[in-house]
Amino acid sequence: MELDFGQVQDTQSFVAIPPGSYACRIAEVRPGEARNGAVRWSLRLEVLDGEYAGRTAAWDSLTWSERGVQRVKFVLRVLGFDVSGHLDVEPQDLEGRQALVEVFPEVWEEPETGRRVERLSVPFAGWAPLSEEALTGAGKEEQTGVDEASATGEARGHDFEADNDSPF
Repeated sequence: MELDFGQVQDTQSFVAIPPGSYACRIAEVRPGEARNGAVRWSLRLEVLDGEYAGRTAAWDSLTWSERGVQRVKFVLRVLGFDVSGHLDVEPQDLEGRQALVEVFPEVWEEPETGRRVERLSVPFAGWAPLSEEALTGAGKEEQTGVDEASATGEARGHDFEADNDSPF
């Protein structure tokens, strides 16, 4: 077998499911730090039901910075937290919480290695409360509950501080 590997692009893919909206649970929260020094919680989202149950849908991040706190509030509200006033929340408080989450493909090239990286990302408003219909699969296509404009990837929650650091 002869092949010119100079034409084969190095790709690292973290994509385990097709893009779309999925009933997910937060399977893991990894506390860390964004490039600007702000606290960042990386959330591993696991598909709850259907053909892809148990697979990682995506990693999303909540960045506790001045710019990121609006999205933190939005996501915490979707997850059932009372964000109308003071809230004391720890990373483990998010584990096991469920939501309908939209994921879309994102591809970039690592500047240091030139390697192409593929992963699924969650748009800014890609979180919605999970209904019984979504959990059982009935009406899953109709009930996305996400802002259609956010699906373009213009505003991504994990990009508030321009940090593409993957938690894995």
